[in-house]
Amino acid sequence: MGVLVTRYLPSRHYFYGGMIALGLAVFSAWCGLRWSPAFIACALFLLTDVFVLFLALRPPIEIHDTHLRVDRLNIPWNQIRRLDRTAWIQPLVIYLTLLDDRRVRIIYPGDLESSNNLLRHLRRNSRESLIDGIPYRQFWGESLAAAPERKQLTSPRYQLLRPEDEAEVERLLRRLKTVGHLDPKNSSDEK
Repeated sequence: MGVLVTRYLPSRHYFYGGMIALGLAVFSAWCGLRWSPAFIACALFLLTDVFVLFLALRPPIEIHDTHLRVDRLNIPWNQIRRLDRTAWIQPLVIYLTLLDDRRVRIIYPGDLESSNNLLRHLRRNSRESLIDGIPYRQFWGESLAAAPERKQLTSPRYQLLRPEDEAEVERLLRRLKTVGHLDPKNSSDEK
């Protein structure tokens, strides 16, 4: 077995939320004895209680240096072929596609920071997988296999001026450098 790197436990807020929903369901049932529409609220609180307690009682997720452990399921890092995140961030829901095309759903009910850390650990350790459809190396900005160098082509030189015009431009440039201006008004001819 590999060395345990970190362990992600469900947030206690889900357990407390489940207990509050259960208390509100009992109170609504008591109110329903006198006023029957309160049983609707009781049913809604019970549904909420079941969902939140389901999240609160999720098994811990362990990150080892060689594998991922969720409940009794050990998943070696090299068996993960695809890691897809859903739109759910809190609770975090991730789908792993394994080498044998099995699909594993991981649900982590933790706070936002822990969810982001778990997602980063999963992405970092799944070296042979596609991360949200992007290859691992490309996702992390690592260079792909060195591409053969392309030969640098020299740009062709096009002749824009006729040789007579080039000579005129060269003459004007020399005059500009010596005199400092091209204006014929200030020349010595007008004095």
